[in-house]
Amino acid sequence: MDLDAIDLCDLDRFASGFPHEWFTALRRERPVWFHPPTPTTPGGEGFWVLSTHELVSAAAADAATFSSHTGGEREGGGTLIEDLPEGYAGVLLNMTDGRSHQQFRSLLTPSLSPRALAALEEDLRARARAILAAAIDAGEVDLLVDVAAELPLQAAAGLLGVPQADRHLLLRWADATLDHREGDPEQLAREAEEASAALFAYGAELIERRRREPGDDLLSAAVHGTVSDAVAGDGSRRSLRDDELLLLFGLLCAAGTETTRNTIAVGFAVLAEQPEQWDLLRDEPVLVPGAVEEMLRWASSTPYNRRTATRDVEVGGGRISAGDKVTLWWASANRDEQVFEDPFRFDVRRDPNPHLAFGHGAHFCLGARLARMEVRLLLEELLASGARITSCGPIEWTRSNKHTGVRHLPARLEPT
Repeated sequence: MDLDAIDLCDLDRFASGFPHEWFTALRRERPVWFHPPTPTTPGGEGFWVLSTHELVSAAAADAATFSSHTGGEREGGGTLIEDLPEGYAGVLLNMTDGRSHQQFRSLLTPSLSPRALAALEEDLRARARAILAAAIDAGEVDLLVDVAAELPLQAAAGLLGVPQADRHLLLRWADATLDHREGDPEQLAREAEEASAALFAYGAELIERRRREPGDDLLSAAVHGTVSDAVAGDGSRRSLRDDELLLLFGLLCAAGTETTRNTIAVGFAVLAEQPEQWDLLRDEPVLVPGAVEEMLRWASSTPYNRRTATRDVEVGGGRISAGDKVTLWWASANRDEQVFEDPFRFDVRRDPNPHLAFGHGAHFCLGARLARMEVRLLLEELLASGARITSCGPIEWTRSNKHTGVRHLPARLEPT
């Protein structure tokens, strides 16, 4: 393959799913590769691409060298290929490092602990059962909209203290900002800005309500929690600023609704395509946890995250300079032939399965336990219903290199 033909910022190339063939070639020929500037790269700037499991894991574990915030003389940074300005980078939970990042996480961890999630399980199981019952009654459904999106959306609304009646607003606003649809770029940019403004306006109102009426939700924990005041430097603590709370609300809305739904949709689609795998689960329900992990590996719903080098460093023969953009491609690592036997085969029996669907290191996904539980509950309840997905597809993918997302997935659920 001609590596010079690869353009990871050409979103049209992702509109039919993740381009695994490119990364198979990169892992084999150039596991550390400098992506040259192209007409589609943000700012006309190139970036480094790490594609193997070993290299991606090592970089993710070294936040001192590969920062989620910034590095070198760069102004701004963050976890997207395009630079985000200070005020986003350095403030968003996933774009902070070190003590600041740990403090943000500590505010939210109790609400996502094993004990807290165990208390939610029966409610979420009942919701999963009702979602599937409605889909089975309907027969023909949009698996993404009617099933895969619903449980994560209902769970996220509950955890954030958002009324269930408003949950689809969160979905609509998130979709407008995450999916780079085809059409007039200026019009689409305006729609994304309007959706972002609406989301933040809603969040600001909800934050004020939680100040007056705290609950046992994630947002209340953030509103009433405190972190060390780095500016004062005297050991005192402060509440989160309004900008920090708003950005956190936006991040939790997107993270809580987007990635898990895509894992469910893509995972259910492959189970429909490979009925022998579904039969294994039906005959051996003990395989369900392993199936969850394989769905996570297979979907890899967050294809990459970017870091910025804080110092000059050599990685796999590549000389990376301080301030360079470095992208860690989780979706490629999850198909690494050196780690996964027959990586392009979906196998609910796969063991071990050291996938990186939730990232690695200090930025390991805070909601991993919740995501695993949501996928597991839908699998268990679909098995318990006696129904199966008898036809599925084709998948309509989102046009994005940052989210392996599904727009629509026609399917049929039938009792057996």
